[in-house]
Amino acid sequence: MTGADKRPRIAFLGTGAQGASIGADFALAGLDVTFIEQWPEHVEAIRRDGITVNLPSRTINVRVPALHLCQVAEIREPFDLVFLVVKAYDTKWACQLIKPCLAPDGLVIGLQNGMTHEDIADVVGRHRTVGAVIEIASNMFVPGITNRQNDHDTSWFALGALDPANQDRVEHVAELLRHSGRVEVLDDIHSAKWMKLVVNAAELIPSAIVDLPLADAARHPGMLEVMREAGYEAMQAALADGAQIIPIIGMSAVTTNHPERYVDQIFEEVLKTFSQADTLTTSLQDWRKGRRAEVQEVNGLVVDILARHGRKAPVNERVVQVALDIEKGGLLAQPDNSGLLIRTDQAIPA
Repeated sequence: MTGADKRPRIAFLGTGAQGASIGADFALAGLDVTFIEQWPEHVEAIRRDGITVNLPSRTINVRVPALHLCQVAEIREPFDLVFLVVKAYDTKWACQLIKPCLAPDGLVIGLQNGMTHEDIADVVGRHRTVGAVIEIASNMFVPGITNRQNDHDTSWFALGALDPANQDRVEHVAELLRHSGRVEVLDDIHSAKWMKLVVNAAELIPSAIVDLPLADAARHPGMLEVMREAGYEAMQAALADGAQIIPIIGMSAVTTNHPERYVDQIFEEVLKTFSQADTLTTSLQDWRKGRRAEVQEVNGLVVDILARHGRKAPVNERVVQVALDIEKGGLLAQPDNSGLLIRTDQAIPA
């Protein structure tokens, strides 16, 4: 972009439950938005009926141009901003796909779980990468329709440039994203991404393993302790990787010399503010759709980072083992799986 007064050309690459709902807010605000999506039936439904977003107390519908992945090669006018909302494991190929369509001074904003900002930078360069943290609960099971459980007042984002010289441009991106929720611009996006991974390690795969909504999983006998321990290990990995303990998702300042207390606080905030009784984590939704989840990119990363520092993450390692067994078809996701995780947690010295 040559200036903040220029109307940016925007793409949402990945328009599942999260990307579609945020992109719909952009379209309703009159922004120049294009959806790029890999689910053929979803693209055709959007072309036919527009994108429908069911929110807690209202429903919106808007027409948005939608392209199949195979049509990316037909794009002639480059995008100023690309919001990347694909699975963490799809990051690199998605960036390689869209890179030829990115303006020379364009930015890629990774609205994703995991530490994907580094993967984006590997493809498009740090000077064109904006790290992001997203906290929204939503689901999609029918093409063209997304169900978002957080309206704008309880949707939260953080943004930060990887290249400090771009930090002033990030504020312009934040203004656009505020059409969809609360947005903070942070100097330390690396730490913010880690803080989100900490809570993701606690909630995403563990709740999917027992095949329960997040709130029910946390109440299932013995599971809250398992989920917390997974978060504690993730916090150890974050600190080992150079992250600082910083507040995210709108929380007030935390006691930084008590890492485990912070994990408890952020997990409680997610359960209270950012989920409902029937909220399924994205990982459980993936499994119910027959897709793999972000196992290695979240819990697996915790194991890998601590291993580099000569330390172990027994609960996260067990979570990964059980999750991969489920994905290979050797085990069903079910509440009885809690015992497989609880035994590992109980074996950890107090």
